[in-house]
Amino acid sequence: MTDDLTKVVEDSARGGFFLISGSLSATVISAVTSILIGRLLGPELYGQFYLSLVIPQMLLIFSDLGIAAGVTKFAASLRAEGKHYQAAKIIKNAILLRALIALIFFLLNFTLADYLASVLLRRPDLGFYVRLTSISIAFNMILTIANSAFLGLDKTHNAALITNIQAISEAIISIGLVAVGLSITGAVLGYVASYAVTSIVGLSMLLLILHRYLREKKNPADDFSFPQTFKTLMRYGIPLYTSGILAGFIYQYQNFILAIFTTNSDIGNLRVAANLITIITVFSAPITTTLFPAFSKLNSSKNAELTTFFKFANKYVTLLIVPIATLLIIFSKEIVEITYGSKYQTAALFLSINCLLYFLVGLGYLTLTSLFNGLGETRITFKINLIIFLTLLPLSPLLAKAYGVPGVISALISANTAGTCYGIYTAKRKFKIKIEPNSIIKIYIIGVASTVPSILLLQISTLPQLIKIISGGLIYLFTYTTLAPLTKIVNKSELEIATQIVQKIKPFATIIKPFLIYQEKILNHQKSKT
Repeated sequence: MTDDLTKVVEDSARGGFFLISGSLSATVISAVTSILIGRLLGPELYGQFYLSLVIPQMLLIFSDLGIAAGVTKFAASLRAEGKHYQAAKIIKNAILLRALIALIFFLLNFTLADYLASVLLRRPDLGFYVRLTSISIAFNMILTIANSAFLGLDKTHNAALITNIQAISEAIISIGLVAVGLSITGAVLGYVASYAVTSIVGLSMLLLILHRYLREKKNPADDFSFPQTFKTLMRYGIPLYTSGILAGFIYQYQNFILAIFTTNSDIGNLRVAANLITIITVFSAPITTTLFPAFSKLNSSKNAELTTFFKFANKYVTLLIVPIATLLIIFSKEIVEITYGSKYQTAALFLSINCLLYFLVGLGYLTLTSLFNGLGETRITFKINLIIFLTLLPLSPLLAKAYGVPGVISALISANTAGTCYGIYTAKRKFKIKIEPNSIIKIYIIGVASTVPSILLLQISTLPQLIKIISGGLIYLFTYTTLAPLTKIVNKSELEIATQIVQKIKPFATIIKPFLIYQEKILNHQKSKT
């Protein structure tokens, strides 16, 4: 692995650590906030609060135009080429463009709040709250741009920081205002204020970085005008924007199919399963987010570097996600009962089936989109989403009618399989990129084999459920970590690179280094025997 490629891997590892740790803490804070506000407001008012956010959040989907992804891509690629001034200029113009779009959508939401509450929500009495939450659109859009810029500029610690500032701000302001008697108005004000505070902090941090870059000497040819920025971002972003619209429609289409073919109880159980699947997304989302700017730094003409990095990234993402998904399947029943109680009888089954989607990770399910977007091939990303959509369209009602909720989940898995297969085929044809089939197959095998001790524990143990999950999980991870070097999934050179990288990320090193040392000892022991 070249020095440049090692640097990209190092940046990705650092970025992934900050985003995962930031996402974990923010998720916990948000969950606690949600529970406390839900308890203070009660089911009726909490439902009204949730509905008040629907229209602004829906408008945010339509307002992006792929600009945020474009900022990450061009900030990363231009910075990798040493063009800091151009990177800063395109970010600055993107902030202005985003602010203009935010103003339009804010005015749209603010002016039509009563009408939208009446027609879309069927609750005209929520017009005031919908109008109040419209203010969050402008702040949210600016915050998204700042976050995207931080990712592209390798300032992931800033991205993690502002994510937590938003969660903490909402917790303090919302809970405080609701507790003093402002009810739903307090919850809405807390939500809006949290984005106002965070966007101001995030934008201030970003402008300080940009000011430093903009002071660099430049050639007149390096300047990026506002019209140039608009054209560049639109050319790159519109396919991604269309993909996002398709993804949003897929989600709503599935809800529509569920409403027709399943019961309220089934939908409630599926909602529980969807909430618990975030245990995987807390890890997968930051990884895919980090890989996006990493691929943006690589040149598509350098096939050797691109292939090496993709294989490395895909292999280690698979190595991380497979055990998490497997553990959720094994302990699905216990996890559901501890978190939601025994009344959600089919949630464990739905959770287990949902986890199967993440077994596509070895084929590039979590890495291909980052690859194509990073290389500027957003049209391929759009085609992948179109294939998913066109596959899901007939399959979802057919399987839902025959099998209910498991049929709907199976349709989603089948559609994503089709999209992922097209993606890996295109990556191979266009960029000569391949996966490592031997390593990927071995990961799946040891992922399944490592379940044996944990399943035995479940069958024979009379321990409390929480103790079963903790002890069974630790046994599984020990077995999995032992089998990885024994089966040559990881080798000595990879462990040396990994050790070299994690040593530069102090908090990360504390967690990961003991595992690396343990695996290295196993490899050394094997070598001494031969």
